[in-house]
Amino acid sequence: MTKVAQPLRDLAARGDDTDRKKRTLGVVAVTIALLAAGSAASARLDDRAPVEIQLLTVSDWHGQIVPLQVETGLVGGAAFLKTHFDAARAQNPNTLTFMAGDSVGATPPISSFFEDEPAIRAMNMMGVNADTFGNHNFDGGIEHLQSLINIAEFPFVVANLKGLEENLTGVRKRAMFTVDGIRVAVIGIMNEEAPTLVTPGALGTIQIANSIAAANKAARQARDAGAKVVVILTHKGIRGFDVNNNAFGELIDFANGVDPTLIDVIAGDHTDFEYSGRHNGILAVENKSKGAQFAKIQLTVDRQAGVTAKSVSFVVPVVAGIVPDPTIQAYIDGLNEQLVPILGTVVGSSTVAVPRSDSCGQSAGRTCESRVGDVVTDAMRTAYETDFAITNSGGLRAALTCPLAGSGGFCPADPGPPFPITRGSVLGVLPFGNESTTTSVTGAELKSFLENGVSRMPAVDGRFPQVSGLCFTYDISQAPGSRVTSIVRQAQDGSCTGPAIDPSATYTLAINDFMAAGGDGYPNVFARSTTRNVVASDVEDYVVANSPLGPSIQGRIACTSSGVVVCPTVIGP
Repeated sequence: MTKVAQPLRDLAARGDDTDRKKRTLGVVAVTIALLAAGSAASARLDDRAPVEIQLLTVSDWHGQIVPLQVETGLVGGAAFLKTHFDAARAQNPNTLTFMAGDSVGATPPISSFFEDEPAIRAMNMMGVNADTFGNHNFDGGIEHLQSLINIAEFPFVVANLKGLEENLTGVRKRAMFTVDGIRVAVIGIMNEEAPTLVTPGALGTIQIANSIAAANKAARQARDAGAKVVVILTHKGIRGFDVNNNAFGELIDFANGVDPTLIDVIAGDHTDFEYSGRHNGILAVENKSKGAQFAKIQLTVDRQAGVTAKSVSFVVPVVAGIVPDPTIQAYIDGLNEQLVPILGTVVGSSTVAVPRSDSCGQSAGRTCESRVGDVVTDAMRTAYETDFAITNSGGLRAALTCPLAGSGGFCPADPGPPFPITRGSVLGVLPFGNESTTTSVTGAELKSFLENGVSRMPAVDGRFPQVSGLCFTYDISQAPGSRVTSIVRQAQDGSCTGPAIDPSATYTLAINDFMAAGGDGYPNVFARSTTRNVVASDVEDYVVANSPLGPSIQGRIACTSSGVVVCPTVIGP
């Protein structure tokens, strides 16, 4: 029995050991399973965690690949913007970068001289993810725009164009991006007024459809395709602020009109304002133009519910203390080497600065008389010995004198005074290649030109007229079309003391070909007009012949309300 029992005990012992091993293996297996389950649960929790997405947006860039001179110093420029963008991207890799139209057209000479290819190539290097169309995209016509689309390494998106495919290839209604598993839809919307802001025929057979309907339709399709975030890039901006400091303009109307259940963010453009506001929960944003600032939009996105929080801050991309992106800077340096011998030529000077801003202090010169407007219209009137000259303020894009023209005017190291004027700075003022035209008009027709020019006041608008040879007063309290209350000739000394304009008399008028063809809503007189020289050449000739210039605000345009002067007409010396 003992002999039998021992083997049984040994067997039992071995059995205990085997069981112990089995139990140990079981515990290990369970532990591994629990760890795996915990890891999977953690992964599922991570999958459910909100995602922070950052949008960088630039408005109305206009190919400002070199830094822009502002009151506080130099800002922007492609090489420096890239450095600022990279810093923002380093803070949050979940970043997309957008522009909202007019990234080309009305560009400084360093871009326009090369048919705006530098603007697109710089955007490629800056890491732009998408852009849309504004009216200036069509300044060079369909074929030119197609050539720029062909070299872009990012998509152009626009959803409210009819006949797009028959005119342009490579353009989408929307682009979809996946950011940390979140689908982000980006939809482009072009401004409906664009056909009135470009030369007739520049859009080919493209027609612009209702922006609100098109945006809602494209956003609904994007949601159906799985988008958790929907962003609209639109070439619409605000026009100003009312007496209660509420913004008004196309951007506000658009934001209030679209479906807030479909759209999260609207990035606006077109009017050179800094603005952010919520409209039915939609965040609408616009920046100052030409890269003078950019917006950093922060979105918190729930993987199921979509956007749960949104905010925006504005960044001024200063140049001082910032190292430019070396690749972009080398590209710019190469362009400059080609252009300095041509555009760096000093053609004249002025005893006073000739800025783009007007006598009311509006930076784009679109609300009052401006010195640059006076010089340009004086040049046109002098060149063709007409009675009067009118030009739209939207056609004047920069300062005429250095150093303010130094952001593309190829200015000398010594900026004055007297303030130098270079061939490059003349082209910076007049980048479109417009031609002067002359025609005959009655006094009544002349009034209709001026009525159109002030029809949108007090909104900042490119149709606002700069004039020579005449002075006029308008009453902003009256209805558009019935605002101009007096028009008189300028006297020989430039004062507004000449005789009143006779509505039935005939006068000679110089305007640019864009206006002559009905651009900016002006009367279409192209069929009876004579095309002359390029406006920039007329201005350069005038500067050469009359330097040093000394333009002053002369009170050519007076704004009243019920007979009381309400808008300043003189500022500075």
